[in-house]
Amino acid sequence: MVMSFDSYMRDMVQPMREDLTRVGVKELLTPEQVTEALEQSKGTLLLVINSVCGCAAGQCRPGVAKALQNETTPDHLYTVFAGQEKEATAKAREYLAPYPPSSPSIALFKDGQLVHFIQRHQIEDRSADMIAGDLIDAFDKYCK
Repeated sequence: MVMSFDSYMRDMVQPMREDLTRVGVKELLTPEQVTEALEQSKGTLLLVINSVCGCAAGQCRPGVAKALQNETTPDHLYTVFAGQEKEATAKAREYLAPYPPSSPSIALFKDGQLVHFIQRHQIEDRSADMIAGDLIDAFDKYCK
């Protein structure tokens, strides 16, 4: 039996996608979806740049899930998957200036303005609880 690379990768990353989608984060799969979500959403918006790396699995995704248990959370929850939906991820990164491309990473927007950003280097050496604490502080500051 021969399995295509694309099919294999979809199957391989599905559990990594579900780490976020099962807690209510919506996937943006196309550049058009990214543009619509980031330009038309009012209020606060969380954008997670997901990744297959170990720090995404051990710190980023669990940290986001824990933070979303907070009483105050963003109005909109989105994710793009770096290395999978490449065009959607590239489009999302246009909204993250002046920060360089970073995956995983976590961005919080308020009324279309980037107000808080956690880059990969701020994820890889911190625990999920520390990342959740950072996000909760940002949620409490910007999402009320």
